[in-house]
Amino acid sequence: MSDPWDGPVGQATRSRSARVPGQRATESDGARPPGGRAAVRAASRERGGTRSRRRVRPVRRGRRILKIAAICLSVLILATAGAGWWFYEHLNGNINSISLDGKGGTEKADAFGRTPINILVMGSDGRTSKADCKLGGGCSKTGVQTGNGNADVQMVVHIAADRSNATVMSIPRDTITDVPACKDGENGTSTAGYHGQINSALQYGPACQVATIHQLTGIPIDHFVKLDFSGVVKMSDAVGGVSVCVSDNVYDTYSHLKLSKGTHTLKGEAALEFVRSRHGFGDGSDLGRTVSQHIFLSSMIRKFKSAGTLTDPTAVYDLADAATKALTVDDGLGSVKKLIGLATDLDKVPTKRITFTTMQTAPDPTDDNRVVVGAGAKSLFATIAGDQSLTTGSGKKSAAASATATASAVPASQIAVTVENGTDITGRASAVATALTEQGFSSATTTANAPSPATTTTLTYGTDQKAEAQTAAEALGLSSAHLEQGTGTGLTLVIGSDWPSGTTYPGTSSSPAPADAKAAVSNAHASTADESKSCAKVSSYKTVSLNGVAMTPAQAYAAASSKPDSDA
Repeated sequence: MSDPWDGPVGQATRSRSARVPGQRATESDGARPPGGRAAVRAASRERGGTRSRRRVRPVRRGRRILKIAAICLSVLILATAGAGWWFYEHLNGNINSISLDGKGGTEKADAFGRTPINILVMGSDGRTSKADCKLGGGCSKTGVQTGNGNADVQMVVHIAADRSNATVMSIPRDTITDVPACKDGENGTSTAGYHGQINSALQYGPACQVATIHQLTGIPIDHFVKLDFSGVVKMSDAVGGVSVCVSDNVYDTYSHLKLSKGTHTLKGEAALEFVRSRHGFGDGSDLGRTVSQHIFLSSMIRKFKSAGTLTDPTAVYDLADAATKALTVDDGLGSVKKLIGLATDLDKVPTKRITFTTMQTAPDPTDDNRVVVGAGAKSLFATIAGDQSLTTGSGKKSAAASATATASAVPASQIAVTVENGTDITGRASAVATALTEQGFSSATTTANAPSPATTTTLTYGTDQKAEAQTAAEALGLSSAHLEQGTGTGLTLVIGSDWPSGTTYPGTSSSPAPADAKAAVSNAHASTADESKSCAKVSSYKTVSLNGVAMTPAQAYAAASSKPDSDA
């Protein structure tokens, strides 16, 4: 039996014609009129209708394929959008936020309307979950506890108004101070105020801890972030571990940290043991612990900023999920969008301009195991409250350094200013131009007479040169009211009759004098986040005990050879 599609063209066409929808079976080829659709169909048969119709099928199949592909793409887009929305809502649902009720004071904007950010980061010792009980111990008799616990870690994180620098100041948990009257808005516990250990204020809520720090330091606190034991574990795991270095073999029999001399990548419980260790480092007190915590956080910050962490979708998801689950924040940070904004602000700061310090202390006259605010601490508080950048070493901060601390970090040496004298006082342009070059501005800075007298001083800048203008304005003490965007290029300063003398605009001298930055970092264990080779100094004192025998952490390491290292 032959296949009809292999026969003569006419036969094949007639055979298929019978199945074409709408075709009249009674109509013969010879009866069709010369024009119209019938004529077109007849002409098609004469040219070989079979081939013509065979070409139609792939087109129709292609259209069906395109239609199916479009439907699949639409479903994929909807599914992706839905997953993104689910992820966003999931992260928002993770966040626990609490109101600060204005207990931390209010930040003041700078001359350009930019506001610093001050955050109190707290590490709670509360065993408020089974996970925290397992990690922190101490629940065998009490069981899972309620309340906030104590703030065993207290760090004031200051991000400058221009986002060019940041300072992280630790306050030792053993500091004795005045705790103000507080009431916890969550569980109702309250105090009329007392003189006691600073970390205990958290028992009356995070807002009370913020109020206590604000009262002690005078630094406005905008926000807070609270972490518990399990939060540290989650965060260190989410970034794939944190690299730290120890100066010697160490075994802290209290925190259970056990590491050999050198560099280690710590995850999970090992990371928690490191940041909790107070007997393993320094003099065995909380002062030594703050320094090792700074090393840990510096390494974590470098890990956050590394391309490998933030370009890996899985790593980003794990980090975001862990962070939102691990943190309790104030309602000013109580959404993913706000936390992303904070992270973006912090990411603008280079690691070399993130300074870690510890509040200077002195022994408490009434208790050798406690400390009080020491010499230099007031200068440290003032530098943070005054939005001054800190450095290691001398701690000096020149006017040029202040000027170059702009959001875009434009060095003063790359900025030339044309200074024009719009007054009738000879030498005004030259005096101001000399002041700029002495502060590190480009030697290409020039002087001239203004085209006409000016009553108001103005600094005009070209397109995309606002950052340079802000740098020069800060060096000269000009507010944003004196800045104008022009149509040309470069920076032109016209000195008006409102600035008849001096090299700093009148009125700025009445602002508070800068704090002594050198005193601020004196005995403050200052370091910067880019110091990747820093090692935590293992205590040389007999700060730990093994089998009832007091020994140094290095001796304990040798004596406990059968115990595996924390990162094993």
